[in-house]
Parts: sequence; C-alpha cells; structure tokens
Amino acid sequence: MRLDHVQLAGPPGCEDEALRFYGDVLGLEAIPKPEPMRASGGAWFRVGDHELHIGIEDAFAPARKAHPALRVDGEELDRLAARLTEAGAPVDWDERYPGVRRFFTADPFGNRIEILAG
Repeated sequence: MRLDHVQLAGPPGCEDEALRFYGDVLGLEAIPKPEPMRASGGAWFRVGDHELHIGIEDAFAPARKAHPALRVDGEELDRLAARLTEAGAPVDWDERYPGVRRFFTADPFGNRIEILAG
C-alpha cells in the first residue's frame, strides 16, 4: 500500500484561486483531471510522486486541523515563506518539532497546510 493523493475541499468556483495559490505561489504542477470527473470542478496538482486534489464541496468548511505536510529543502523553505508572505498568506513558524524547521499557512479557502524542511 502507498499513498496516492490527498484531497482538500474548496467552495464552488474556487478553481482559479486554487490554480493561483497551489500552482503559482506554492509552485505545484497543475495536472488535468480525467474527463469524466471534470464536470465536478476542482483542481489537481502533482506533489513529487503523489497528488493533491482540491475538490468542490457545496457546504464547504475549511480543514483547520487536518492538513497535508509538504517537505522542501532548507533554502526553499525560506523562499517559499517569502512568496507566501508576498501573496498575503499567513506564515506561522512553529518550533515544537525538534530538529525540524517548519511553518503553517492556509490556502485562500482557510485549509491548513504545513511546510517543513529536511
């Protein structure tokens, strides 16, 4: 067994914001959804050998505790924190994980995302 993808939710009509945030700001590669699934909306992204899906949820509520954690190298962590800050996203550094540099941010819909180095 291995992890294939992680799915977060977004409100109806969030696709352009998802593409901007996850693609332009975080630097993830947008990938096309299979044709039969496109009508349901959302956006998919490649994260290394895995995928991150943003699905549409009519009664949307952001995931404020459950979250994906994206690992980058040490120098990229600081560059990414700066890009997020410039884009108006929160960057909340957390030092509770011994030996790991990390911060939490939120996508435009309020979903929690952890970014860590190492």
